Amino acid sequence: MRISRKAEYALRALMLIAKDCSEKVHQIQEVSERGNIPVKFLEQILLTLRNEGLLTSKRGVGGGYSLRKRPSEMVVLDIIETLDGQIAPLPCALERSIDACGCPDPLHCPLRPLMRQARDQLRDLFGNKTIQDLLDEARGEHVLVFEI
Repeated sequence: MRISRKAEYALRALMLIAKDCSEKVHQIQEVSERGNIPVKFLEQILLTLRNEGLLTSKRGVGGGYSLRKRPSEMVVLDIIETLDGQIAPLPCALERSIDACGCPDPLHCPLRPLMRQARDQLRDLFGNKTIQDLLDEARGEHVLVFEI
């Protein structure tokens, strides 16, 4: 199971925008360059995030995107599922799958319990992390500690 590039870029863009003061308007080109995200792809992603109520946009000269919600209110799971749909290692692990189980005996699939457990653990991990948590953790990563 992989999280799409689209969801990765969305998380990266939100962290870049959230890193600065909340009132600042960020132009797409600036976020694209800082996040190493293709501009056309970023436009689609930011529009989706705006439509989901995470961002607000301003048109015209000096226009761009800014946060509508606080970073501490932006849950990683919600962002991923907005862009990718429900998280599951296999389709049969989804709560409501439109795909049939590929197992020879779907009623007694030996993989489904494990895949559902993996799904639940991922949902729990991503559901307990916010953009603010990621920013706080990233600040701690770059601190060098020398012990003598």
